[in-house]
Amino acid sequence: MCAFSHPYFVHALLAGTAIALAAGLVGYFLVLRAQVFTGDALSHVAFTGALAALAFGYDLRLGLFGATVLLAVVIGVLGKHGRADDVAIGNVFSWILGLGVFFLTLYTTSRGTADGTAGVTVLFGSIFGLSAQQAWLAAAVSAGICLAVLAVARPLLFASVDEAVAAARRVPVRALGIVFLVLVGATAAEATQAIGSLLLLGLLAAPAGTAQRLTDRPYRALALSAGLAVADVWAGLALSYAVPQLPPSFTIMAVVTAVYVVSLAVVRPRTRAVAAAW
Repeated sequence: MCAFSHPYFVHALLAGTAIALAAGLVGYFLVLRAQVFTGDALSHVAFTGALAALAFGYDLRLGLFGATVLLAVVIGVLGKHGRADDVAIGNVFSWILGLGVFFLTLYTTSRGTADGTAGVTVLFGSIFGLSAQQAWLAAAVSAGICLAVLAVARPLLFASVDEAVAAARRVPVRALGIVFLVLVGATAAEATQAIGSLLLLGLLAAPAGTAQRLTDRPYRALALSAGLAVADVWAGLALSYAVPQLPPSFTIMAVVTAVYVVSLAVVRPRTRAVAAAW
């Protein structure tokens, strides 16, 4: 039977494609700005926010977006020029995962209908379990993120490559940095529902890293990062459908990792020519 005859696969493909596009675009700037650790921190924030919302009886998505966006703003404000630094991230990272475990315990012990699968779902995602409404909502949110990234791409690229010159030309470097972190937080929140907070970093970093090895042209690399992320998700979903014993989140990350490893093995690093875009 064709995979597209199954609603769950169609929903997964719709949501996965949109999320991958957003992750690929955001991930390119994460790698360019050397802020990959920020994505890792926000994935842990997503876990904690989701479990906090469940523990207090609210919709999981409220906790996901509330926590990731709020902490993204905090990290941006604490960092220099809106660019998160290791100290700011470390202060968040040091306790946020433990707080998530606390909320998981609170959820499973205080709510009568709770069970232990909520934490596993948040950690590893449930892309084949998305309803039509959830899939379309994920697509809409991801489309909004993509449009926002494209709207700020040029000034953000300028600020990422040469912050001092961008500031001298009156580019709002600090505001752009905070806006970008908010977009990272929103991407982390949306992607957590599909591939899980624990595996999110791979989808953010690996396609972008591969794209930067394949081309030194910034806009080409941005498009390639998004395209690779989508292709990785499609391949992962197809593999998981063909071999039902393999969880979709695992197969997606396996494909992402394999493509990046191949790029490391066969492609020589390129000298960046991002500045030439100006």
